[in-house]
Amino acid sequence: MARYTPSTIGGWSYPVGLYLYGQYLVYQRTHNARYLSYIKSWVDRFVDASGNINQSFDSLDSMMAGRLLVIMYEETGQARYRTAAAKIRKRLTTYPRTSDGGFWHATASSRAHQLWADGAFMLNPFLAEYGREFGDSAYTNDETTKQLLVYGTHLQVANGLLQHAYDESKTQSWADPRTGLAPEQWCRAIGWYAMATVNILDIVPATQPRRAQLLTILGNLAAGMERYQDPATGRWFQVVNKGTRAGNWTETSCSSMFSYTLSRAAQQGYIDPHYTAVAQRGYQGVLGKISLGSDGRTNLTDISIGTNVGDYAYYIARTKATNDFHGLGAFLIMSEQFRGR
Repeated sequence: MARYTPSTIGGWSYPVGLYLYGQYLVYQRTHNARYLSYIKSWVDRFVDASGNINQSFDSLDSMMAGRLLVIMYEETGQARYRTAAAKIRKRLTTYPRTSDGGFWHATASSRAHQLWADGAFMLNPFLAEYGREFGDSAYTNDETTKQLLVYGTHLQVANGLLQHAYDESKTQSWADPRTGLAPEQWCRAIGWYAMATVNILDIVPATQPRRAQLLTILGNLAAGMERYQDPATGRWFQVVNKGTRAGNWTETSCSSMFSYTLSRAAQQGYIDPHYTAVAQRGYQGVLGKISLGSDGRTNLTDISIGTNVGDYAYYIARTKATNDFHGLGAFLIMSEQFRGR
């Protein structure tokens, strides 16, 4: 907040949305009105008095900050936030899907027919929270569990982790011609899916028909996270399953996401209690990436910048940023989970 005003922090985007969602979690604990006012000022740049929001919602990424619209309605009761959030809900009725019902990562030709693990978080937590807030849970609980199951069925492989993406058309240069899968297991994509799954399991009822399948996916995913945790640092590598290969490095945003997921899932009984200790090692590892700058403000290092689908060389060459919002948002979400333990 000292570094940016609500006007200068950035436009409508998922990294800013993620960071501000993390800030909201801090507000829920502290009740510091400045934290909520800051978020509201940002949201109000995009939502007018009638609830119009100048977004086409032609990608799942563009929907993630919708969580803040639901939050603003919950906090203020102002109908304009509900109107704005409903635009995303209505967009889904015409949004393109794979043949088995998975929402494409984006409608652009370069993203057509593709499922990216990242997209699981961009839409599903918002959608489930929208349904809970506005009495649409019959649809949203069904849709979110369907999306996670479709994505997980395509992307999860034998080691429990997820390939970054799947191309149903098998035409992308990165797509395996037989399976349509991307070649690598990129850490933040896996973290997005993992957090989304925990968020949805926290919302949908115990009687939801796909719940057991999602718990199986999550259990296998947790085992994969434990298997590939770096024993030296407690963090996880940019290409998760190839930590011994040259050039690979431990990445802070996904390490926060994995730590959050394992802690919350163990707390909720979704996975075995021993994962609490795995999560704690991850948490301590992420804290090792925090330092205090000469300006008296904290810095969080080794955060991968935004990333497309690529090969090993592409992922390990991504810029290691400091205070990137992917990392700050994930850090806040993780930190609030561990403060509550």
